[in-house]
Amino acid sequence: MRQMTDRLAASIDPMFLAAVLGLVALGAIMVGSTSVSVGAREFEQPFYYLTRHIGALGVGLVGLTFVLLVPTSVWYRMNGLLLVSGLALLVLVLLPGLGATANGSTRWLVLGPVSIQASEPARLFLVMYLASYAVRHRAALGSTFSSFLKPLLIVGIVGMLLLAEPDFGALVVIAATSLGILFVAGSRLRDFFFAVLSAGGILSALVVTSNYRWQRITSYLDPFADPFDSGFQLVNSLIAIGRGDWFGVGLGESVQKLFYLPEAHTDFVFAVLAEELGFAGSTLVIGLFALLAYRAINIGQRALDAEQPFAGLLCIGIGLMIGIEAFINIGVNIGLLPTKGLALPLLSYGRSSVVVTLIAIGLVMRVAVELQALDEKPARKRR
Repeated sequence: MRQMTDRLAASIDPMFLAAVLGLVALGAIMVGSTSVSVGAREFEQPFYYLTRHIGALGVGLVGLTFVLLVPTSVWYRMNGLLLVSGLALLVLVLLPGLGATANGSTRWLVLGPVSIQASEPARLFLVMYLASYAVRHRAALGSTFSSFLKPLLIVGIVGMLLLAEPDFGALVVIAATSLGILFVAGSRLRDFFFAVLSAGGILSALVVTSNYRWQRITSYLDPFADPFDSGFQLVNSLIAIGRGDWFGVGLGESVQKLFYLPEAHTDFVFAVLAEELGFAGSTLVIGLFALLAYRAINIGQRALDAEQPFAGLLCIGIGLMIGIEAFINIGVNIGLLPTKGLALPLLSYGRSSVVVTLIAIGLVMRVAVELQALDEKPARKRR
């Protein structure tokens, strides 16, 4: 254990750790700030959501510690079992009596006192499977279309299960992340671009053929055309961001979170952060997410250079997944993208998201520990 602790201390990427700690701290502050009113109204407990968010951070840290102690080779061997587990979660959440419905979506699996958003662990398990598949079929992946298509069929199955909930935002994240992993793994450019165009066409068709999704697109393009109905969320989000100016109105002083902006403590926490902390605070958050994603991808590249392909692709996939999810959530808040029900990793209230994100971060840290061990071997030999 002492050797493991010393190695962890030596392998810690200070910039990566600073980004994680900064987002965790800001997340706790903003969940507390944005949820006080809704907690008091719904449960007569102002800190109802904050205490549960802190509990999720505790569970996530336990999960982070666990994966930090487990070699990545174990996850490589377990990729098939993990994939089946993820698919099972997505199926179980659709079964009557097990899945809980909120805001028109059945995304939560209720197991006694515990509720799990099934798509969160399923996405991480899929990333682990794709990384392992790319390693096992590395040569064929760069030479045959069938080897490139097979993992995409699994992604398609996951996508159909997500659409059944429905969870269109999670589908977009996992589709983009999956294509990114396969591209880095060495797939042919023509196969990659074919998949990108096909995915774009499928997602566009899903939007056009659904009145609900099409309404979100039209309200996103001109939210002020119907500011009290379809454009209500985005209009109030933009008002919050506009009130923030350069340095914000002050922590806890947001007006929009007082039942004007729906989902202020979940999907639209960034808008309230922008209102209270201004352009400066918003830029800090965007910078922390960019730093976290960049350093995770950088650790992955180091693993690839050290001939640890599974570990490398896993880190790159995790960096892409967190970065894409943050980009989409912030894009929705500022009116750059249509509204989707995606949490802002580590900042939004969402216990499944917090726990799974911290576990994913633990996997990246484990890879860094193993890279440090590889660096120490030549030094020991020289002695």
